Parts: sequence; structure tokens; C-alpha cells
Amino acid sequence: MKAVAPPPSLAKLAVDTIKMLAVDAVEKADSGHPGMPMGAADMAFVLWYRYLRFHPADPGWPNRDRFILSAGHGSMLLYSLLHLAGYDVTIEDLKSFRQWGSKTPGHPEGGHTPGVEVTTGPLGQGFANAVGIAIAEKLLATQMNTASRALYDHRTYCLAGDGDLMEGISHEAASLAGHLGLGKLVCLYDDNHITLAGTTEQSVTDDVIRRFEGYGWLATRIDGHDHAQVAAALDAALAQDERPVLIAARTHIAEGAPHAHDTFQAHGAPLGAEEVAATKRAIGWPDQPTFLVPPEVRELFSGRVAALKDEYGRWCETRDRWAEENPEKAQVWQARLSSAVPADLYDRLLEKLPGKPDATRGLAARIEQLVAEHVPGLMGGAADLEPSTKTTILGSPEIQPGDFTGRNLRFGVREHGMGAILNGLAQYGGFVPFGSTFLVFSDYMRPAVRLAALGRLHVIYVWTHDSVLLGEDGPTHQPVEQLAALRLIPGLHVFRPADALEVAAAWAHAVTRRDGPTALVLSRQKVPAIARPEGFDAKLVLRGGYVLRKPVGDPELVLMATGSELSLAVEAAGALAREGRRCQVVSLPCLELFEAQPRAWRDELLPRGVPRLSIEAGRTEPWLRWVGEDGAAIGIDRFGASAPDKVLAEKFGLTEAAVLARARELLGPR
Repeated sequence: MKAVAPPPSLAKLAVDTIKMLAVDAVEKADSGHPGMPMGAADMAFVLWYRYLRFHPADPGWPNRDRFILSAGHGSMLLYSLLHLAGYDVTIEDLKSFRQWGSKTPGHPEGGHTPGVEVTTGPLGQGFANAVGIAIAEKLLATQMNTASRALYDHRTYCLAGDGDLMEGISHEAASLAGHLGLGKLVCLYDDNHITLAGTTEQSVTDDVIRRFEGYGWLATRIDGHDHAQVAAALDAALAQDERPVLIAARTHIAEGAPHAHDTFQAHGAPLGAEEVAATKRAIGWPDQPTFLVPPEVRELFSGRVAALKDEYGRWCETRDRWAEENPEKAQVWQARLSSAVPADLYDRLLEKLPGKPDATRGLAARIEQLVAEHVPGLMGGAADLEPSTKTTILGSPEIQPGDFTGRNLRFGVREHGMGAILNGLAQYGGFVPFGSTFLVFSDYMRPAVRLAALGRLHVIYVWTHDSVLLGEDGPTHQPVEQLAALRLIPGLHVFRPADALEVAAAWAHAVTRRDGPTALVLSRQKVPAIARPEGFDAKLVLRGGYVLRKPVGDPELVLMATGSELSLAVEAAGALAREGRRCQVVSLPCLELFEAQPRAWRDELLPRGVPRLSIEAGRTEPWLRWVGEDGAAIGIDRFGASAPDKVLAEKFGLTEAAVLARARELLGPR
């Protein structure tokens, strides 16, 4: 429901309030970005007051319009709007901007501040998140709406700056959005011609309008300070739903500040006391008190919230009638929203484990089909590598323009965009999204993976071709440092399974986990089936590490390994046993889960005082803490080479003979 424009004087007062709340907060914190909130305040006010649908009493309302501040450095713009709109963001919260424990951190964090949809700040991420959110809306609208009642019928608005649209991720995401025809996605481009270090003409001269038109968007230019032009552009965007919309709004950074106006210095530093005073005089704002919200502005926003409450109530009535008319669909919807997973999913997977040895990517593909049967929200795709990563959900169509009934999404060769779109899907709710590519190309995704971990998002990564043993493609495609690098990301669980049982555990953990992303790191080459002791408890795999082979008596050496190298440890332990040496074999498919176990459990697997030897086809650094000063790590600390996998294994010391040689060195003479 669109609101009538307030009188110009009242609109100006509201805009000035937004500006000065941002200015005061940045001054009090003595750090922050005042220029963007001041420059974008006009168009943000028009959007939030007249168009945006929200309900502060229920920030998670499924049919709310989403507002994504991709230019996250301008966070005080968003915090000011949330405060005025009645969210649980108080004046005291604004006063504690950028302080320890505050609801108002330097850049917006999804799940931390009521009303903040996603974590933004690294430029371009929010834009791509918005594409993921728009995809999610279209999927659920297609799958849940009926001819007579619509549960999902909202818009996704993104406010992006020059930097956002320079970043390569925005090109990737915009291209896919245009291809899919995401007609309910609107990007307000804060075209202020300023970067952190200068003016845009020093680094970019491309025609943004023509570029986005080439992507299949509807693109237009306006004066971002002219409320009538902003409203007309938004009206045109809402009048169609066939193409995403870019509104290039020419604005002026630090609008209203006499000397900081249109300067790059206003981007990322407080205005300073003198300029703040000059700004207040220029716009007719009282010098005191700070953090002022005139009663007329409070009343204006309160009226809008009250009107939107009525709209929220009508939607609730629609939802209830829809549920009565469609009880089975309503049950599925509730399960989707809660990301429900059967409590015995792991047991169900164990009952149908693939019997034949295969590459772990092949085993994961077959187990994925079982997961998809039990987890209807599971959906995703690959960065143009489905034939190699084997992640297609069989029996489900591909998502394509005009068809959003399926669960398979072709991301194209857009790894970074894929990662951030997955974050948008996960933040939206109703989906357990996954994305896949080769492990070496996880580097292209890393910023989005980091934000998924920071935001504790339920995202799954399926990364295949996990080591130099992928073979002849050579060092450009052979991951060496990626496992070590990914394990450094706090909150990311990295599973490198060795066989079908461990793959099942990895999938079960990935879809069940609720507090962060999980990576499945899988082999291209076939791996043998691993024999386990009679009566082995498969639940132990979910602890991230377990004893696979226990010697008779106290161990003299611990061999620990992951993935395709676990069979090497088993073979070496067997050979050493025939020599009368006692070796304990420990599988550690997920170091993050293992590290979280009680110390007593870890000591049982890795007894103190017993030398340890790790085996993994990657950098050895992550293992040094586990092997200790008296142990050793077999791995690869150089780039790979182009050759058949068996030749590479020989050259890089990933053979039974090489493992035995190092083990004997650690054991010493009898």
C-alpha cells in the first residue's frame, strides 16, 4: 500500500532528521561514514515512508518487503530508518554506534540488529544477496501461492553505491538476475560520483545504464534528491514484474554540509565539530540537543507503521484462509520455514549407503538424492560444473525464466556471485541452499563464504576435485592450500570424507546444522571402501574424528588422515602390525567438530606422549598443532604438476611405501 507524500516541509524535516541522526552518531563514535547517509537520505525516505512494506512488531514477517543496504558503510542510514520505523533500535542504540556489544555495529550484521536483513559492508555482497532473496521470493511464490491467495508477493529493494557496482560480484549477480527475469528486484543506485579515495571519473567511465540494459534490466536515471522523480521511478518499477530495475539516482555525498558536500573526505570520516555546526545552520537544524527527532517526524512514521499494521493483518487473514484451504501445502510450508529435517536422517542414509567403491563426489551425488527426498527445502546448483560435481537433484526441473518450480539452479561461471546468492537464499528462509564447484575455485567464493560463517547461515558447499590427485589438469586446477585456508574461517565446518559412510555423515551434519555453513570436500578419483570394526558406532563420525583401527595394547604411533589418504593410513598400519608395531589409525574428516569435543575424547584418539603422523594431500600447517613437536605431517607444500594421479602420488610421497618410511622414522628401533 503506497502512502501519500507528506507536505514538502514535513518531508524535508524527516530527511534532515535521518541525516542528523547519522551525523551525530558518527561524531559521537568519532568514526564512521556520514557522507552516504546524508546523500541517500532523500530517496531512502521516499522508499521507506511511501513504498516499503514492513511490520516492526514482527521483523520476520514472510511477506515483508526486503531492504538491503549493500553500501553497508552507510549503516547509520539504515539504523536511523529502523529507529524511526519503530524497530527495536533505540536512541541509546544510536548513541552506542560502533561500540562493544551495541546493536549498531559499524556495518550491518544480519541476525544481530532487528530489521537488518543481511550482513553487508564488503562491497557488492549485499547486491548479490538481494538477487538471492529475489530468487527465493519467486520460488516460494510459485510453489506456495494459489490462484486465489498469495502468501508471497513482495519486492526486494537494494541500495547500492558506486563501489558496489564496480565490484565484479555485482556484474555476476546482475547478469543472472536479468537472465531469470527477477521483476520484483529494484536497485536504487546511489550515484554520487565519489569513492573513498577520490572521484569516480578517476577510475570508471563505463555507462551503467547501458550495461544493466545489456543484462536485461530496466534502467533509468533520476535526480536522487527530487522526491517526485524518486516516486515516479519506483512507480514505474512496480508497474511491471518482468525485468529487474536499476534506478540510477544522481546524488551528492554529504548533501547539506557546506564544505564536505561532494568531497571524498566525507565518505569515511566524521565531519568534525565545525562542519557539523555549519551543516546545522545551513539546513536550519537546532544546535542542541543531539540525536533530535522532532515530534512531527515521529508522528509521521507512527502513522505509516499503523497503516502497514492493517496491511499485515490482512496478510495474516489471507495466510489463515490459505492454510485452511490447503492443509497439506500449509504443512509443507511450515516445514520449509523451520528447515525441518527428520531426526533420524543419518540413520535413513546409513540404510541406503552406496555399496560400490567410487570417488567421494560420486558417493555424495547418490546420497544427495536421498537427502533431497527428506529435505524438501534442499536446492542449489553449480557454477557450470554439474557434470563434474554431480550435484543435480534428479527428478526436479531446472529453474529458468518462466519456470520456478524446480530445485536446480544453473549459476553459470559465476562462483563469487553464486556464494553470495546462496547467502541471500539462506537468509530468506525456506531453503537449505548448496553451491558447487571445484575446490580450487572456492578461492573465487571466499568473501561470500566468510560472510556466511559470520552470519551463521545455513549454506552448504560441495567442492570436488579435492587434491593434486585430480591429475592431468595440472597445478592451475589442483588445490594445495585451499583446505588449510578454509579451515581458518571461524564457524565453517570442513568435511573431507573418506568413503560412503563418512559422506553420509557429512551430508547429515550439513543439512541438520543450524549455526553456520558446512563444506563437503570430495575427490575426483575413486577411493576404496574402508573396513571398520564389527559393531562400529557410525554416530562417532559426527564427532569429527574417531578411532578406525585400535591396536592390541597401548599404541606406539598414531596415524591420522582424511579423505582419500585414510586408506593409506590403514594400509600402513596393517604393514606395521605385521612387523609387530602397534599403530592406532584415526580418521579426522572434520577438524572443526573434532576440536569442539571434550579434551578427554581427543586424548583418547590422540594419546599424550605417543608420536603422531598425519597424512593429507594438502598444506601441512593445519596438522602441526595436532602432530606436535615429536610428530610429522605428510602433505604437499608446493604447487602440483600435470600428470596421471598414480604418478603424482608417487612423486609427492602419497604412497604406502612413503608413509611406512616416515612411520618407521618416528617409531625408531624396537
